[in-house]
Amino acid sequence: MKTALTIAGSDSSGGAGIQADIKTMTANGVYAMSAVTALTAQNTTGVTDILNATPAFLGKELDAVFTDIFPDAVKIGMVSSADLIAVIADKLRQYGARHIVVDPVMVATSGAKLLEDDAIDTLKEQLLPLAEVLTPNIPEAEILAGMRIASPADMEAAARSISETYGCAVLCKGGHDLNDANDLLWRDGTGKWFNGRRIDNPNTHGTGCTLSSAIASNLAKGFTLDEAVERAKAYISGALAAMLDLGAGRGPMDHMFDLKGEFFA
Repeated sequence: MKTALTIAGSDSSGGAGIQADIKTMTANGVYAMSAVTALTAQNTTGVTDILNATPAFLGKELDAVFTDIFPDAVKIGMVSSADLIAVIADKLRQYGARHIVVDPVMVATSGAKLLEDDAIDTLKEQLLPLAEVLTPNIPEAEILAGMRIASPADMEAAARSISETYGCAVLCKGGHDLNDANDLLWRDGTGKWFNGRRIDNPNTHGTGCTLSSAIASNLAKGFTLDEAVERAKAYISGALAAMLDLGAGRGPMDHMFDLKGEFFA
């Protein structure tokens, strides 16, 4: 069995963060491991508090994983401080991590700010250049590219700029009233659109975590980046189409919509 590691924060309500990542990786057929960057007090209505791991402890978590069950892919999500980002970058270089997918989480779906201001420069300088692919949403791509995105042409310009700056592929995710579910993959100087079907479901908590984890899972299994993105988008469409409805706010998806078996009934 192939393996994948998520380096991200915990979501106590289970819809995003490492909980969503582990569900997604399991549903996509890889063995999931985690290094927790922070605990969050969070539910479908928002984030009320964050308790960061210490840099030393996060380093120990990463040592424990890489020295025993080496991951075939790594997904990185919420990391809110510069010190933690620096530890992650150091450990990824030390162990020669492969298939690194970075979801540059800066703002939660609910609108809560998840990245400290002084951490953005460290993210850009140390972590993003290690990635095979970045998966920013529109607001995150605007920050990384330093421009406003108001059209598909703007998405292409931003994705090109980000890719050239950090030397990696960029999957610029649509949505945010720009388009329905069309994402742009930019790499090696060219772009490719992945069109998605519009699913009328307000419960989208954790979609970014889920998409990036599904991409990492498929890269771990040996699929090309194009194939990994295509499969990840199909998976997230299925999870949304299952129409799970939990919580008082923007609820989670059904990550296990395709799970069938004796013990699931």
